[in-house]
Amino acid sequence: MSTSSSPAADSFTASDSPCVAVCSTLFDDTCRGCGRTAMEVANWVFLEEEEKKVVWDRILSEGYPRRNQPRPTCG
Repeated sequence: MSTSSSPAADSFTASDSPCVAVCSTLFDDTCRGCGRTAMEVANWVFLEEEEKKVVWDRILSEGYPRRNQPRPTCG
């Protein structure tokens, strides 16, 4: 049950991990696949549901998680 009007938000529950198996925090502390910080990734299983909802709200507003995004074309 989602309270967001975003189509992406409707397909997930707050307890679902936003991980998309595209892990990269090469240049900063934010994963390029899911948008979580390294600390959020490491502690996800220990977060309360409300804490997970806060993370989900933030990453969705920032355009994450990046699932099934088309690859950029050259030219």
